[in-house]
Formats: sequence, structure tokens, C-alpha cells
Amino acid sequence: MSKDKKFVESITSRDVDFPQWYTDICLRAELTDYSSVKGCMILLPGGFAIWENIQKGLDKAFKATGHQNVAMPMFIPESLLQKEKEHVEGFAPEVAWVTHGGANELEEKLAVRPTSEVLFCELYSKIVRSYRDLPKKYNQWVSVVRWEKTTRPFLRTREFYWQEGHTVHETQSDAMEETLLMLDVYTKFLEDYLAIPVIRGEKTAKEKFAGAEKTYTMEAQMYDGKALQAGTSHYFGTGFAEAFNIQYSDRNNELQYAHQTSWGVSTRLIGGLIMVHSDDSGLVLPPRIAPNQLVVIPIAQHKEGVLDKAYELKEQLENDFSVIIDDTDKSPGWKFSEYEMKGIPLRIEIGPRDIENNVCVIVRRDTREKITVDLNNLNSEVTRLLNEIQENLYNTAKERLESRIYDVTSYDEFKNVADNKPGFMRAMWCGKTECEEAIKEETTVTSRCIPFENEQVKLSDKCIYCKEAAETMLIWGKAY
Repeated sequence: MSKDKKFVESITSRDVDFPQWYTDICLRAELTDYSSVKGCMILLPGGFAIWENIQKGLDKAFKATGHQNVAMPMFIPESLLQKEKEHVEGFAPEVAWVTHGGANELEEKLAVRPTSEVLFCELYSKIVRSYRDLPKKYNQWVSVVRWEKTTRPFLRTREFYWQEGHTVHETQSDAMEETLLMLDVYTKFLEDYLAIPVIRGEKTAKEKFAGAEKTYTMEAQMYDGKALQAGTSHYFGTGFAEAFNIQYSDRNNELQYAHQTSWGVSTRLIGGLIMVHSDDSGLVLPPRIAPNQLVVIPIAQHKEGVLDKAYELKEQLENDFSVIIDDTDKSPGWKFSEYEMKGIPLRIEIGPRDIENNVCVIVRRDTREKITVDLNNLNSEVTRLLNEIQENLYNTAKERLESRIYDVTSYDEFKNVADNKPGFMRAMWCGKTECEEAIKEETTVTSRCIPFENEQVKLSDKCIYCKEAAETMLIWGKAY
């Protein structure tokens, strides 16, 4: 039995050392591995398959809302990157530069894209001429490079995969509608597929995207109570359009600057999946995003008819579900631990006695409940159980989130919660960046978002820090 438990013995308990537990999951579940390029990760088949499912789901939603995929170059000339001052200042510390092509020094150094606003702007300045050309709604699936000092698999790496949508519109109202629409698309995907509840709102001026007029965010809470910025959607106004001369003839034949948006999510979502749902036995995946929803494990497979029946079940199930079978000579206990580690939502066991009784045993990954199922009802029972697992994972995460949101009305209370109660805080704020920066410096707590108007609560009349008149309520938390 000790041999069979090898997979779980190498995982640090999440309640003892959460960061090490997270790294253990990434490695032991075979999602990623380290690269010889410091700060970069290798996406293994298990990790990339999850990313592919995220891609498929979101790409379908993007196309349903009128977006088209394109591909921009990896490199950005320095002169092009410099055209929007606020934007380049925001990214300058993280930019990686190419200075040589082969043995020759380049006449102009090239940035390895940290994001692609300027590339899209250059394109739009060429192809937008009239209001009839609008809107342009483009998206790309690429990797980007940001030279981070501290890295952790999926959460923060020097190269990571993401999608970035860039759209251009006739009016402010059209662009704002797009900005909020994409936030809705992201929210629905996170909640319906990843089973991750989020708090949504607007970023403060200090925390908004470099070059944006408004940044909207989805903030998820991890098992340890820290926040993860799961995705953002930005309204750029006409700032980039003015810098790049993106103009169009309006309906009165007068020149106007276009209004733009940008929005993106990344492989950071895989890190969120791990930190919200997984446990000390390994990865836990919601069925709608799991690359493999079922694993069939034959018991006493050396006995006559067992393997044949196991393959018969696989064939019966694979038209409706993603299913694999393990017919290796590893012991059943080893296999159980291995597929728990890999997060497969349902395990189906079939042995000689089960075959005699025309049943199989199904084990849920989320609760470890064992259910004996008549083989005649197998597909319908699998459907029911997968739906229950999906719902249970979301409800568990939502209950945990809601139980760890604390209303605070004094700075002493704020600091006490920050030190002793993992989670989010709701507190009033005067609107001054100075108070926001002071709170971060003193407590390591950052503003996560200004909740939308229908979620605003007036907890007091005074700012939590300076005690001057409060402007709005903020969600605060320590973050990854």
C-alpha cells in the first residue's frame, strides 16, 4: 500500500505550506516542468490540454459575439512601442529586447511583445477609413514575454500563453458596450466551465492598465484567501487612436478619432483552477474543462473477460464523454492514486464480480463517494454525476468566497483582518491614490476593484485610512 501512495506522499499539505503545495501539484500532476530558460515553464500534455479546452470554450464565445482571429508579429520596433507614452512607461521594466540578428547588430532594437496594443493600432491606422469599416473586432491567441523578477508556474512566468482581443469602434458607447460585454463573456466562462466565482468591478486609477481610461476586472479568491486577477477588459477611449492617428470619416463626412478596447485572459487561469479546487491528493478538475472526464480501471484484469468488458465500457461511453482506460500492469491502488493526482472527475472500476452482477463502481474525485451503478444505466448516471460534480465545485468555492468577505470600518480592524483572516475586505475609500499606496506599503493589501453600483454598500462616511469623506467602497485583499 505504501508503494501505491507514492503519488500523494510527495505533496505538501496545502494547510501547512500553500505555495509549496501548489508547486507540488503542478509538477506531480504533470501539468508543467521547469525549463533551462530561467522563469519560463514547459507546458506538458496535461497542462496544455487544459489550456486547449479553455481556448476552445472562449474562442467559440468570441466568435459568437462577432470577433475574428488574427496573428500579429512577435517583435515590436522600439520607435513603435514608444508612440504611446503612458503605455510604454507601464511596460518598460518588463520588456525583453532583441539587439542582434545573427551576428549583425540591428539598426533598431526590437521588443519581444509584452502585449500587442501598438501592433493592432498600427494595423487599424492603415485599414480604418470610414465609419463603414467599423467596428473591427480582432483577437489573437499567442504567447507574450514579460521579464518578471519572481516567477511561479502558470501564475507568473516570463513567457506565458494568452489571448488578447483588440477592437476599434465608432463611438464611446459602442466601445464601452464591447468592454463590458467581454467582461460578461469571461465571467460566464469562469463560472460555468471553471466553476470559479468572481467579484467584478472597476480598477482604481493606480491599478488600471497602462494607457487605458477604464479597466474592469474579475477577482477570484484562492483557497488560501488571496486574490487572483483572473481577467481584465479595458476601455482605451481615443488615447491610442490619437497617438497612432486612427481616424475615420463619420456619417457627416467629418474626421473623428476611433474608440478602442482591449481584453485578455491567460494560462494564469490554470493556476486559479488548481488553487481554488484541488486538495492534498492532487488536482481536482471541473468536468466541463477536464481533458479526460472518466478513467476506466479494470480490476483483476488478468482474469478472463475483464479487459474485454473494460474496453466495451469505454466504447459505450466515449460517444458522450472524454474517456480513457488504464490497462497497464500497475496495481489498482497505484492507478487510483495516479488519477486522483491528475484530477479526473470520475473513476470507473470493473472487475469479475461486477461483471457477474452487471454493475460497475464509480468513484467521484471531488467527494470520493463510491456508487454502484447498473451497466444498463451507465451513461445517464455518468451524466448526472458529472453535472453534480460541476455544481458542487462551484457551490463550494462560492460558499468559501462569501464566508471570507469582511466588512471593516476602522483601520485597526482593517489591519487585524489583513493579518489574521485570509480573504477579502470591503472598506470605504476617499479616492486618493496616496491612501491606496500607504495601505499597500503598511499591510501588503491592495485594492482589487470598485464593485459595480448595484453591489456598492455604504459602510461608513469616512475613508478607512485618512478618515476624510469617503467616495466609494473598495474590495481589498492580498494578491498573487
